[in-house]
Amino acid sequence: MPRLRQVSRAEADSDVVKRTYDLLFQDRDPVKEPGTSTGTRGDWWTVFALVPDVLEHANRGFALYRNPARKLDPLLRELAQTRVGWTKACQFVFSQHCKSLRGLKCPEAKIAAVPHWQVADCFDEKERAVLAYADCLSLQAGRTPDAVVDKLKTFLSDEEILELTYITCLYDMHAVMTKALRLEFDDRDDPIVEVAAPKDFSARDFLDVGRR
Repeated sequence: MPRLRQVSRAEADSDVVKRTYDLLFQDRDPVKEPGTSTGTRGDWWTVFALVPDVLEHANRGFALYRNPARKLDPLLRELAQTRVGWTKACQFVFSQHCKSLRGLKCPEAKIAAVPHWQVADCFDEKERAVLAYADCLSLQAGRTPDAVVDKLKTFLSDEEILELTYITCLYDMHAVMTKALRLEFDDRDDPIVEVAAPKDFSARDFLDVGRR
């Protein structure tokens, strides 16, 4: 379950929450009857509904990157968003944007290769540059070599690079929040735990054990 309380339809007294629920859940109470058309539980929305203006801000972000006024190629945008889902180990963002890539008719080979793009030969030069930049943003906290930006500038305008940067960072944030709050597909225990030693292990220094 999410780490924060969910807002039921009966509790929703904000127009933005009501509109969002109507769009995604029709007349259902998403807390009592969870589920969306994409197969998610929908608790990302019911938790964000705790603070309606935060939900509205998030909704505006989704509308911004889908706006026809965007100059950036949607396929390049989605490659970066999907890659951020992978690098941040966020199953929700990764899974949802694999679906978005598929909706844009991206070849299955490319979708499958997003996790190992560095050694995949299915991406063209533009796509590889975008994926490299997404890694700089998400894995290196924005530390980006000049060579990466120089390569982007051979096929993207400054406006497109700004759009790419903003949208990719937006989804970096969504990935982090989703994991922290255990929303949707990220309601999982951390897989990194101590593996217990054998019962007869005396907790001595490993180097000391190796000498015996």
